Amino acid sequence: MNFDRNRKLRKNQSIRDLLRETTLTTDDFVLPIFVMEGSEKKEAIPSMPGVYRYSLDLLKNEIKDLYSHGIKAVNIYVKVGDHLKDNTGKESWNPGGLMQDTIKLIKDTEPNILVMPDVALDPYSIYGHDGIVQQGRVVNDATVEALVKMSLSHAEAGADFVAPSDMMDGRVFAIRQAFEQNGFDHVGIVAYAAKYASAFYGPFRSALDSAPVEDKDIPMDKKTYQMDFSNSREAIREVLSDVQEGADIIMIKPGLSNLDIVAKVRELITHPIAVYQVSGEYAMLKAASQNGWLDHDKIVLETLQSIKRAGADLIFTYFAKEASVLLNK
Repeated sequence: MNFDRNRKLRKNQSIRDLLRETTLTTDDFVLPIFVMEGSEKKEAIPSMPGVYRYSLDLLKNEIKDLYSHGIKAVNIYVKVGDHLKDNTGKESWNPGGLMQDTIKLIKDTEPNILVMPDVALDPYSIYGHDGIVQQGRVVNDATVEALVKMSLSHAEAGADFVAPSDMMDGRVFAIRQAFEQNGFDHVGIVAYAAKYASAFYGPFRSALDSAPVEDKDIPMDKKTYQMDFSNSREAIREVLSDVQEGADIIMIKPGLSNLDIVAKVRELITHPIAVYQVSGEYAMLKAASQNGWLDHDKIVLETLQSIKRAGADLIFTYFAKEASVLLNK
């Protein structure tokens, strides 16, 4: 009889540690951060326990604390007042805007933290869409022009990378070309290449008030630009297109429901892959843990490890700080 006794390689902690194929560290994490107007404000987001919106004065200490935990990168989202929203998104490229001031503050506070601001129009749109709405649809090319202006303003403020999450066609090439022509060849692009139209984004949209408005002349959802979650070949096409257009890092989003896509893409490209463990994934794990149905610390590390195992090089996750504490133990 010839068979392997594979359990020999699992018999104690030492051998399991020695043979572990995938290792998770604080170097793998990017923490999404929400910023708001005002001062002395730290607002809890009810649908995302443990996540807050910060005013800039309070964000400074939070950045120092994050870096002390070993977190080396943040992804920024801003919640602007309704009076600054319109259908052009022009506030998004205001050099004195909240996003631009946030980038400057973080780089002044801790220059070694990588700043990756989000690039999309939904926080600035009166319609809650990632692009400009004309005649009942989200138009592509006019939106790309706005995204280029937004990206340039982020680069001027000191961003290390921009993270276009809008899923407009051709925007990676347009942003890369603008960077090259304006002296920002050192600024990278984290391209949301395979971003699915997902129900897992709900808590995030409530955090930024960025859901599509209910109006008969406004698209009711984002399915004309975000991907159908039934498709995988389409994801490959989107990824390869963004690589050709000049993306430095490829993003796949959401995370846990698309690990098959992560694995397929990992076999096809040598570019770094980012995976976003999104707000809905975070919220459901928190809720289950708070109800005693799951062991919080164990399930956090297990899910993050599974994302890394599938092929991710970096993970955008709201668990970054908590996971860093666990790993540092």
